[in-house]
Amino acid sequence: MGRRLDKWRWAGPVTVVVAALGGGQGCASCQQRAVCSQVGINNPENRTLRRQILSFGTSETCKEMLSRNAPLKLAEDAPVIGRFFPRNCVHQELPNGNIVIQFDGEGYAWTNMSRKLTFATGARIEYAPDFRCSSDDAIYAYFPTRNVERSQFNLRQLEVSSVAGGFLSGWVNPVAETFGRQLFVGKLGEGFTVIRDTNQDIEFGVGIIPVGQHPQRPFRLSTDAKRTYENARADVHQNQRDFIGPIVVKESGQALYLTASVDGTPAVDLFVYARDEADPAIRAYIDSVQALPMPPSRTLNDVVIAGRPYRRTVPVKTGTYYVVFDNTPTAGPTMPPTHLLDDRAATISYAVQVGDAP
Repeated sequence: MGRRLDKWRWAGPVTVVVAALGGGQGCASCQQRAVCSQVGINNPENRTLRRQILSFGTSETCKEMLSRNAPLKLAEDAPVIGRFFPRNCVHQELPNGNIVIQFDGEGYAWTNMSRKLTFATGARIEYAPDFRCSSDDAIYAYFPTRNVERSQFNLRQLEVSSVAGGFLSGWVNPVAETFGRQLFVGKLGEGFTVIRDTNQDIEFGVGIIPVGQHPQRPFRLSTDAKRTYENARADVHQNQRDFIGPIVVKESGQALYLTASVDGTPAVDLFVYARDEADPAIRAYIDSVQALPMPPSRTLNDVVIAGRPYRRTVPVKTGTYYVVFDNTPTAGPTMPPTHLLDDRAATISYAVQVGDAP
């Protein structure tokens, strides 16, 4: 099957294979290498063996799904334009080894037609999981869709309606809702791939990614003793912000390692929030057309300036965190220029890693 990545990216569960090959206990990379060293593990005739390995992790599926966001993209190598945050999840293993995942959640996105739109969505989907090993012992876990039993997509807020008033909103709202629903259901139908290397870094892609290939990564990072949460590129339009997380820090003496660059606007604000502060801010961003002020209590308040590579190490306590890029005048010290008829996005390349504090 050809490479089909990230058109509206569904990056759901870290998947049962990750739980099966480590689950945070012992030497997960050792277990992964041991699995990949089995003779003929990639042989199509050994699917029963691979299914048996996968079955050990099915109980972790929803836990993993709820531990990440899903970056949304419109094309294979296009930047992230929004996020989906799963809120509820139930899974079921079928007698044939397939799994059914029922989930719902909410999120935001930006399109030329709608500007910012926010939504609630959910689905019940049957997947037929399988995996392969690469020559360097990376696991490629495949989740082709067997059946989308039901799905829903409901608009919450549409920025263009508040700008254009009732004259255009009566036309734009149903068009945007139809567009979002078709795109969301279409991407669900492609299934997804999860890649885990021996350093326990995770990558996602919609569709089937051939063994040895990877989604686009803007930075070449040192991964020694660090776990990469995301290494991607996002468009954050004027009066918009982007929330990256939840990023779980399980041990004391750890730090967030942030790498970034920005183009298209003079500067953007960068914040790090603990989850207790970030969750209400995400909900307010989804519930409101306008970008409201952010909570003042922050782990980090900084600025990424165009043309200057940004690197920062942020020591943190055990807990859960979000990294926020802000291109609004309502949160940090930057005052982005406003162009009424010429929106100019901040294109941000970024990477977030977790590792031992210096």
